[in-house]
Amino acid sequence: MRKAWVFKQKNRSGWFVGWYEGGNRHAKALPTKVLAEHYRNLKYVQLNSDVFTGTIEVGWTELIAEYVRFKQLQGLADASIAEIKRTLNHFYRITKVRSSKRLNQSLANNFVLARQKEVRRDTLNKDIRNLNSFFLWASRNRYATEVKLRELKTSLKPVRSLSPLEIRSLIKAAKTEPTIYIRVVFALITGLRRGDIEKLLVSDVDVESGYVVTFSKKTGKSLNRPLPSTSLPYIKKHIDSVPGPKLFDDYFTSKKWNRVRRKAKLESLKFHDLRKTFSSVLLQRGVSTAVVQTLLEHSTPNLTHRVYANVDPVLKSAIELIPANDWLE
Repeated sequence: MRKAWVFKQKNRSGWFVGWYEGGNRHAKALPTKVLAEHYRNLKYVQLNSDVFTGTIEVGWTELIAEYVRFKQLQGLADASIAEIKRTLNHFYRITKVRSSKRLNQSLANNFVLARQKEVRRDTLNKDIRNLNSFFLWASRNRYATEVKLRELKTSLKPVRSLSPLEIRSLIKAAKTEPTIYIRVVFALITGLRRGDIEKLLVSDVDVESGYVVTFSKKTGKSLNRPLPSTSLPYIKKHIDSVPGPKLFDDYFTSKKWNRVRRKAKLESLKFHDLRKTFSSVLLQRGVSTAVVQTLLEHSTPNLTHRVYANVDPVLKSAIELIPANDWLE
C-alpha cells in the first residue's frame, strides 16, 4: 500500500502532505492541519486506486474548493472561475447536495428541470457546460460516478449587425461626444468588448507599428492586435489629447451613449452590437472563421460560426450568389 503523510516544515507556515508517485516525491501545502489530514486521506485512496475500487466521499465545500484550485492551476481567468462558482452555487441551492456521494444522474436531471424555470435556455446551457466539466473532473478523481447532461436546443435570433449606412450615421453622431467616438472606432476596428476597451492604456497602442496590445478580462487571453492603417491618424489625434496614462480619462455613461444613439436614430443599438458588426464585416469579406475566432478570442470556431456568423448581412451575401437573374429571364 502506498502511503501519504502530514508534516510541517521549519520556518514555513501551514501544513504539508507528502507522497511518492512515479518514483518522485511530491508535496502539497495547506493552511490548516485539518485540511491537510483531509487531503492526506484523499491522496491515500487515489494512490491505491487499484485496491480501492469505489468512490471517495467528500463534503461539498471541500469538493468545490478542490475543483476551484484545479481550475486555477489550469490558468483559467478569474471571470471564468467566478462563473463556474455561480453555477455550482445554483446547483447546491436547488439540489441541497451535501457530499460527492450524492452526485448522480437523477440529481443532475432534477437540477435542469428546476433551473429551466428560472433562466433562459442559453443561460441554462452555460450551467450545463460548467457542470459537465465538473462532473468529468469528479469522476476522473473518483469523487463520483460518471454523470453527463445534454444541452437544450435553442433557437438563435439573428444577430444585430450595422449596415454601412448605419455605421456612418453612428460615427457622425458620435463625433459630438469625442471619447464616445473613439470608443466606437475601437470597437468597430478591433471587435473588443467595452470592458476591455475601457482598460486600455496609451502605452498599449503603438501607432507607428499599427498595433494595440489587448488583454481580455473574460478569457484571460492577450493579443498583439493589428489596427487598420486608415484609422491610425484618428487614434493618434486622440492619444495626443490624452493627459494621463489611460486611453480614456472619463467614464462611459449611458447618458452620453443615449445621446449618440438618438442622434444616429439607432435607439435600440447596444455597444456589444459593434463587436458583432466587426465580425460580420470580416466574414462578409471572405475572412476565415478561424481568423475571426482568433480576433474575437473565442475558445472554439464553433462558437464564432454558430453565433457571430448568424447575421442578416452574412446570410444576404450568401443568397446573392444564387443566379436568380439567369433563372427568371
